[in-house]
Amino acid sequence: MFEIFFDLVFVFALTRVITFMAQPPTALTLAQGLLLLLLLIYSWSPYLWLGNLVRADVGAVRAATLTAMAAIFVAALLLPDAWQQGPELFDAPLSLALAYLVTRAVQLGVLFWVSATDPPLRSTLRFFAVPVTAAWLPLIVGALLGGVAQTALWTLAFLVDIGGARVASTYRPWPLRSLDHFSERFGLVLIIALGESLIAAGAAPRSMAPIGPGLVAALFGLVTTVCLWWLYFDRLAPAARQSITLVPLERRSDVAGDAYGLVHAPLIIGAIYIALGIEQVLGHLTEGNEGPARLGWVVATALYGGAALYLLARLLFRRLTVRAVHPAQVVAALVPLALLPIGRALPPLAALALLTVFLIGVTWYERRFDRRGPHLPAAAPPVGP
Repeated sequence: MFEIFFDLVFVFALTRVITFMAQPPTALTLAQGLLLLLLLIYSWSPYLWLGNLVRADVGAVRAATLTAMAAIFVAALLLPDAWQQGPELFDAPLSLALAYLVTRAVQLGVLFWVSATDPPLRSTLRFFAVPVTAAWLPLIVGALLGGVAQTALWTLAFLVDIGGARVASTYRPWPLRSLDHFSERFGLVLIIALGESLIAAGAAPRSMAPIGPGLVAALFGLVTTVCLWWLYFDRLAPAARQSITLVPLERRSDVAGDAYGLVHAPLIIGAIYIALGIEQVLGHLTEGNEGPARLGWVVATALYGGAALYLLARLLFRRLTVRAVHPAQVVAALVPLALLPIGRALPPLAALALLTVFLIGVTWYERRFDRRGPHLPAAAPPVGP
């Protein structure tokens, strides 16, 4: 329960990224939002590995995790002003960078403490700590410079942090003590990210309840979210977990790290972009809104591009786990990109309806595809009376 509480603070930060990208949505804010999402996800996911190694809800580890929660909460409050430098000493970009440093420093400190009696883990940490700490300098300098330099240096910080840590883990793999814990935590955050599409139904109108076309759009948003949930959680998630249990122990950490630690990031990001698109559609349909009659390129990119990213990441996850991907599934995952020019020229409600109908079709096809043959392993029988 304590770890779920920690995850909720992280998801609150994700909602603040939507707020950042929606004021108003532009190609630049979508790109900057992507960078913020990546930094958030990879400041949260190390705590999942930490919780897999040691109880996070007792003693000093709980105190350290609460400190990280506070840092993520502060970062979330500052996210809408991530590129707005102020006259004060600790303006939003610098405070945001420092909050990120706190999350990473606390995690490293706890891991070194935990590894005091675990030489293999201590060896892994020595490799892991180098790129993590090397990324702090461009993060701070970027926050001080602001503007284009901030975007470039924060991108460099992310590449050094995550790329270097990935290379380090290739030579010194992380121990994975509980696959069930690992997969469940990632699944819980993904399902909450999907729920952002539903939250958007209440957030977009802002001043009044949606009526008429707004209610129809909200229902389309619900159906879209159900399809995304179905495509991952109905059969794929349990089959993937079962497949990884069949991997030899010495490789299980690598496979799980790729499937969950890397591929779930684009799944979450795709869900967040779809939520942004649904929020913008509902905003257009609010009574009294005088926005454009067409969806536009930026919102269409968030809506349809987010769907394509989610579907492609889902297929990569499927390939890494159950190793069963048909070429027709890849084509279907790319269709939203082909529909994007059509969606940007349609009225907002019609654009959302088109995506919803497409996802219904993909869900129907996937169910038939899995029923035609043993593409996914059967789920393990339940344990208990």
